[in-house]
Amino acid sequence: MRKFISGLILGAGASSRFGQPKQLLPFRGATLLGWVIGQAERAAGLDEVVVVLGRAADEIRNQVDFGNAKVVENPVFTQGCASSYRAGIGALDPRSDAIMILLGDQPGISPYIIDRMAEAWRAGDGEIMLASYQGRKGHPMMFAKSLFDKLIDLHGDKAAWKLVDANLKTLREIAFDLPFPQDIDTEEDFRRIIEQEASRK
Repeated sequence: MRKFISGLILGAGASSRFGQPKQLLPFRGATLLGWVIGQAERAAGLDEVVVVLGRAADEIRNQVDFGNAKVVENPVFTQGCASSYRAGIGALDPRSDAIMILLGDQPGISPYIIDRMAEAWRAGDGEIMLASYQGRKGHPMMFAKSLFDKLIDLHGDKAAWKLVDANLKTLREIAFDLPFPQDIDTEEDFRRIIEQEASRK
């Protein structure tokens, strides 16, 4: 039986370094968060997509196209991304065998990357897997259901990396010969990505 994989998109950030909800930034004819959701929904490898919102949730709900994704809110988003794991995992389909964590401010994760990660997960064993871009570890990250309770018990930001660091011997890396997909934390980051987009046209 095919393993059930849930995509968990973290979109609850406070955008403290940006000054406005970066989830609503215009990107490729959509919003930034809407683009990330669209990429996840276009991937054949995910069986469901769950999006976690935090700051400005009502405004984001009104302006973002969530497609068929399930939307949940994290009322304690200021406590870091670990609190979003709790909110997201609590909303997963009970059939979920694993979660693939995607960042709502990282638009460079394509359906190809998502599908290749999902295919590798279904073909192998293990509890943790992540993408590696020309040797640099990053997202998507994947965690087996056996680790959901540990994810829920984490605290603060960069929390999932604590589990990764604690399981380096069993960690699986899926190598991509692609540039590291940047996330957008500042206006400078956004301008740089938009300039890169323009240079490809």
